[in-house]
Amino acid sequence: MAASSSRVMLGPLVAAIDQGTSSTRFLVFNAKTAELLSHHQVEINQSFPKEGWVEEDPKEILQSVYECMERTCEKLTQLNVDISNIKAIGVTNQRETTLVWDKETGEALYNAIVWLDLRTQSTVENNPNSLNTYFSAVKLRWLMDNVDEVAEAVLTHRAMFGTVDSWLIWCLTGGKSGGVHCTDVTNASRTMLFNIHTLDWDPELCKYFDIPMEILPKVRSSSEIYGLMKSGCLSGIPISGCLGDQSAALVGQMCFQEGQAKNTYGTGCFLLRNTGAKPVMSEHGLLTTVAYKLGRDKPACYALEGSVAIAGAVVRWLKDNLGIIQTSTELEKLAASVGTSYGCYFVPAFSGLYAPYWEPSARGIICGLTQFTNKSHLAFAALEAVCFQTREILDAMNQDSGIPLTQLQVDGGMTSNRLLMQLQADILCIPVVKPSMPETTALGAAMAAGAAEGVSVWSLRPEDLSEVTSEKFEPQINPEESEFRYARWKKAVQRAMNWETTEPISNGNGRDSFS
Repeated sequence: MAASSSRVMLGPLVAAIDQGTSSTRFLVFNAKTAELLSHHQVEINQSFPKEGWVEEDPKEILQSVYECMERTCEKLTQLNVDISNIKAIGVTNQRETTLVWDKETGEALYNAIVWLDLRTQSTVENNPNSLNTYFSAVKLRWLMDNVDEVAEAVLTHRAMFGTVDSWLIWCLTGGKSGGVHCTDVTNASRTMLFNIHTLDWDPELCKYFDIPMEILPKVRSSSEIYGLMKSGCLSGIPISGCLGDQSAALVGQMCFQEGQAKNTYGTGCFLLRNTGAKPVMSEHGLLTTVAYKLGRDKPACYALEGSVAIAGAVVRWLKDNLGIIQTSTELEKLAASVGTSYGCYFVPAFSGLYAPYWEPSARGIICGLTQFTNKSHLAFAALEAVCFQTREILDAMNQDSGIPLTQLQVDGGMTSNRLLMQLQADILCIPVVKPSMPETTALGAAMAAGAAEGVSVWSLRPEDLSEVTSEKFEPQINPEESEFRYARWKKAVQRAMNWETTEPISNGNGRDSFS
């Protein structure tokens, strides 16, 4: 009996839905200590209907959230933790991924088009303005132009657009029976329809893409009560935090001071640096984005972001497409068995190149192969690729800010790979610092939810934030070797550029087709 009564002394708990590109997680934290008490994770299937297309099933995404919630609540009950102590839920999500649904039936009208998707490349290439396939506006335009159900729902005023956060919050707060159609400033700032200065939808951008503003969600701060859970084990609990995944990681890493930065290694790789209350425009290929706005009456903070499309996704590719590993953890063993790529370089530009190049016509390339090269060297080259891409965005960030980072704070699933962390320190020539609790994205969403007005169980005052324990990886190779390898990588990147053209190519049957 003593055990259960001591459990009750935990005090308020806050939960987070972390809906990522490759999986969904639900996590529960102690609001006073930030300790992770329990969690559950479910993988998400991706479909690739055509080359360059990436989709996910909106129903599966929603179902995975309910499943993770139920399983986590079961685990907490087994630990004698009273789930009625959960006071709030935060949402964090893969950004830019685009959904349209019917507000009367509650059904999605097409699969979610994932941020990595390249189907809008021709739209982008034919546009005089510097667009990219990455953002939601071009995906939404594609849906309106190519999916009859979407076009009709827009005409009959039944369509709702949203990124993953909007879809989840709408469904969880009641769906067609009074669901709340909203998003937060961080997710809105990734659509290309949002004015990051006025913090609202931009009528001119909406007109440019010919998107009716009535289908857009209401923009809210990242920390306020949006609505209450309407079903499941946590019915009645407020959803009161919402941050795009990279903003959530910035908050979870406590990067509240101007100049603080973090790099997240997930499906892609995202380096964000807090630039304070003013948006800073990049001259080196980085994006200016809203970092967070932690309360209706609080100011917005901005960040510079370096985005890399393929990081953890390269591991999935080696596993699912090439079959050279069975599990993600095998990659580290394979790479460590040789300790070098032996002159092999791998540029995983599967979805073109993002920052600092913004080159959608680039494609993946492996070069420097010899008869000696084997799958272990390829595994090592894949890990190096993640590190070289991070080095490119870190260099751009240092040039933009004029103040070089002296160490890099890291988080995300891939940081459990110790070889990767050591390689990253070697290639950057600065220490890499990894927190002992790697779930910083979910933690950030939980902090925003727990700090919301009307919940107020999580203090964000600097003196109240718990000290994070971490591990540091120091560079172990000389800078000359690092520079040599980096220069070779840059050479490989140039080889990957301008690969996809709109020139006719023979498809082997005597007829020309277009690539």
